Amino acid sequence: MDTVTRTAAGTAQPRTPRPRADALRNRERIVAAAREMFVEFGPEVPLDEVARRAGVGNATLYRNFPDRAALTHEVVLAVTSRTTGRAEEAANEEQDPFLALSRFVHAAADERIGALCPMLSGGFDKDHPELLAELQRLEEAVEGLVERAMSAGRLRTDIAVGDVLVALSQLTRPLPGIACPNIDRFTHRHIQLFLDGLEAPARSRLPGTPATLEDLRRRT
Repeated sequence: MDTVTRTAAGTAQPRTPRPRADALRNRERIVAAAREMFVEFGPEVPLDEVARRAGVGNATLYRNFPDRAALTHEVVLAVTSRTTGRAEEAANEEQDPFLALSRFVHAAADERIGALCPMLSGGFDKDHPELLAELQRLEEAVEGLVERAMSAGRLRTDIAVGDVLVALSQLTRPLPGIACPNIDRFTHRHIQLFLDGLEAPARSRLPGTPATLEDLRRRT
């Protein structure tokens, strides 16, 4: 099999081998297992337990992710990307702007976006360009949903996109180690209560000022 490619000048260069299909599947299984276990037990769960749930050996896990920081980075990136996709799907497929926002919020709850909070406090590069780009894409998608619903008069005007993201994070954030294993079954019920409070006309006056994306980006 030819293992080189040629440039326009005719110079031979080694061809970068493509990962085998089974190697890609193993990587995906590791990320999925890590995501589940980070939600259930927190981001400090032993990596050998992640490998066991993924059905791979420790060597396979470390070949893909040499340390916890690398695995955490990939999980955060995957959750963020999937959640952004849910926001874009809702915007494209729902005619009613408030229903689009509601659909996204429930979908983000299914993605367990609140589990990102303890992960983001971990020891990995939060300023990695790939992650920053994906976070910006998510912010823009959610901001578009909020602005569209507000412009249509379907969303109360005394809130901002930061309010939606903070509430969503709090309502879907797991509580590792609590003695309430079935508490997740109430998540969508409480999400709907939150959404009912967002719909215009407002039924109460909110204290304080709306939470903006700039507020959320401040680290101090």
